[in-house]
Amino acid sequence: MIAPGYRLLFWFAALVVPAALVGTALPETLPIVAFVLVTAFLVAILDAALGFNVLPGITIELPPVVRLSKDREGSFQLEIHNPKEKARRLRVGLNFPESIHTEAPEQTIVIPADHKSSRVSWACLPRQRGRFEFNRAHLEGTSPLGLWSIRGSCPVQSEFRVYPNLLTERRGMAAMFLHRGSLGIHAQRQVGKGRDFEQLRDYIPGDGLDEISWKATARRGQPVTKVFQIERTQEIYVIVDASRLSAREQPRPNDEIKSAASVPLEVSTHDGELGRLPAGRRQHVDNEMLRHAATITTLERYVTAALMLGLAAEQQGDLFGLITFTDQVKTFLRARNGRTHFDACRDELYTLQPQQVTPDFEELASFIRLRLRRRALLVFLTALDDPVLSEAFVKSMDVLCRQHLILVNMLPPPGVEPIFSQGEVGSTDEIYERLGAHFRWQKLRELESVLHRRGVQFAQLNNEKLCPQLVTQYLGVKRRQLI
Repeated sequence: MIAPGYRLLFWFAALVVPAALVGTALPETLPIVAFVLVTAFLVAILDAALGFNVLPGITIELPPVVRLSKDREGSFQLEIHNPKEKARRLRVGLNFPESIHTEAPEQTIVIPADHKSSRVSWACLPRQRGRFEFNRAHLEGTSPLGLWSIRGSCPVQSEFRVYPNLLTERRGMAAMFLHRGSLGIHAQRQVGKGRDFEQLRDYIPGDGLDEISWKATARRGQPVTKVFQIERTQEIYVIVDASRLSAREQPRPNDEIKSAASVPLEVSTHDGELGRLPAGRRQHVDNEMLRHAATITTLERYVTAALMLGLAAEQQGDLFGLITFTDQVKTFLRARNGRTHFDACRDELYTLQPQQVTPDFEELASFIRLRLRRRALLVFLTALDDPVLSEAFVKSMDVLCRQHLILVNMLPPPGVEPIFSQGEVGSTDEIYERLGAHFRWQKLRELESVLHRRGVQFAQLNNEKLCPQLVTQYLGVKRRQLI
């Protein structure tokens, strides 16, 4: 595609228009005016013809995979290949989605002569986690005389993966990760003796009958006792609900709210740095962006909490597994440990989005019953303020609570609180609103009692302290050896 450049418009206004006016006012100058106009026209046509050779051969390459963190500034390298090794001045543009903010969606790049390729570092700020693909880059060059702008595009293949931002949560929980395998900076007594077999020893008066190894006793001809050790490695599964209630908005934690700042871009070649592009100023976020930045979905908080619990389990030497579900089980990763397994869990969670369906707890319970044979800690992140859902959840727990230890956690729904928790009432409508909120709060208290009788722990966690409270629950289970 070819378009008139600013220089062509300038010369048209400065030369062609005055010449036409002179030829109209002074007929005797028509031959000279015609010669000037024809010459200008031929020069413009020749410049346009030569301009079609500017972009052919120019290609753009992006990294196949770009990994970024939500609400954290990042950058990626864009490489421009110039096989003809001619000096060029190009404008490069990418179609950034709305969820990836950049102060410069297009950049002007000066490619010097005798260089086959150049690189530019492009800064951006992801606002939403997920997977985003870039399939095409847009180019604009100028003709040799600068009268025309030559525009084109070239295919690129790049995948941007925006992961949850764990930096803020890790800063707030740094003390919990200081000592591997410990529950704090002070030594604590381990309660209980565990059931993991360690070795055999001779019988000592006072040993229980359940501790005697009858096979070893028969083989040796004298009583032999089994010695157990405290279980060090348990299976921890986080079960994330991605159904309709997980789409409810929650206030974003104060530590995560921050404004975007631009990053100076640099242009360099394989032979060395070419120089800096002009540094941008700090971006002023408008009211709409501030409103969007102040809220976050419930599922977003669940995803962050699940990954933080996985890090805590890794520090404690346990095996961490993941289950996500809606009206069916979406993801199942068997409990393991190690960096590779954590990356696999993160890859499954970073694209998880709420679905407008009702969760099927019965199918989930049947799935867990068939897949998990060993006793494990099941940490549910769901919402049970819907009476129909809470009833279905209680029925499904009868299948699991006899074998596994279950922790159920949810974020308090908005407006659900005791009737006398606030000040005076301002209107009649507010009375009914508070009565409705108190009724829902009472239902959650009754649900907690019902689950407690089945050995299931139910808790409503604070949105601001979701991750620390969840990890504290897990460490408390470890300390009490409930698994």
